[in-house]
This record gives sequence, C-alpha cells and structure tokens, in this order.
Amino acid sequence: MNPPGDLERGVEAALFAAEKPMTAEQLSAHLQGADVREALASLREHYEGRGVQLVQRGRTWHFETASDLAHLLRREREEVRRLSRAATEVLAIVAYHEPVSRAEIEAIRGVQTAKGTLDVLMEAGWVRVVGRREVPGRPVIYATTPDFLVHFGLASRKELPGIDELRAAGLLDPVDDEMIVAALAGDDADEDATEIDDEDDVGLADGDESA
Repeated sequence: MNPPGDLERGVEAALFAAEKPMTAEQLSAHLQGADVREALASLREHYEGRGVQLVQRGRTWHFETASDLAHLLRREREEVRRLSRAATEVLAIVAYHEPVSRAEIEAIRGVQTAKGTLDVLMEAGWVRVVGRREVPGRPVIYATTPDFLVHFGLASRKELPGIDELRAAGLLDPVDDEMIVAALAGDDADEDATEIDDEDDVGLADGDESA
C-alpha cells in the first residue's frame, strides 16, 4: 500500500485530471482500492485559504476557485441563465420535497405544471427522474442532481435556506412569499434520499406553465 504522502498526491492528481467531480469510491477505484477518506480530509485542510480549494458537494469531490477570487476570473461576456417563475417554483419544490411526483408538485403549487417546465430543469442538469412511486399508476418521481448542489454551492441539501433566511436576505417579495412558504412546508429535506449520478450542465430555456 502506498505511503500516505503518495496516496494524497495520487488523489490530488486524479481530481485535477478529472473532467467531472468524483466520489470517494471512484477515486478509490483509480488508486487500486486504497481508502481515500483520510487523504481527502488532509487535502481539504491543506487547500483551506488558498486560491483553489477542495470541496465536497453531496457525495462528490472537486477543486474550485475560492469564492472571494471569482471576480478575477470572470469572463467579460457572461451568458445570462434565467428560469421562468414556473421553473423556479418547481425547482424549489423538488429540492425541498424530493423525491416528488408531478402530481405532488401540482398539489403544492395549486396549478398544473407543464411538461416543458420539468424538461427545462432536466436539460439544465438540476433535476432528473429517479424512479416511480409504488402506488396505483406508478407516477414518475423527480429529485435534484449533484450538479444542482455544485451550481448553488451547497455541500448537501441540509444547507438549503429556510423561509426566515430567504426573507432576511431580501429574496422574497409579497407575491412569491406564499408560494415559497408552501414549497418549504411539510417534511424536512432528507439527505441522500435518492442516489443520483452526475450529469453535464446544458443551457436553459424558459418553461411554460398551463393553468
């Protein structure tokens, strides 16, 4: 078995070379089955406060630029990515209630949800189909993806803000308040309720909502 120093270097090299974030299991497979958990913890501590940091998002690990240095690397032209109000509402409901069916989403929102709205979120790589509910009709159920955590800078769904935090940050207006309260009501987010594979991010398009 490799000495700890060599193992840390191997983990570091594998993560830098990887095209996507990697789980500890994937890293272990690259390193002849070595237990990489201590190496990951040591590397995360080593990179604390540096320009590049090792972060865990859900079950995956990757290097990212320190948030306070983002302005130095921002491109002059940025693609504006916006979600329609319908897609924003659906994303919030999926994030706080996953796994959730379309009928359950509609029950919370109080209106029908166009198929295109969910398609937008799946094309973005933030929502995916994770199976079917074992009830009559076996409806499809949806959950968020690891890319959702990465995009919004969350280590896990436990870091999703509560209603008081959203109000304090000025992210709710009177029109949105009632809907968001409904989306957050009910069961608390259940960490790792469903195992999800990584997907690539793609561009967003506005979703339509039918009454």
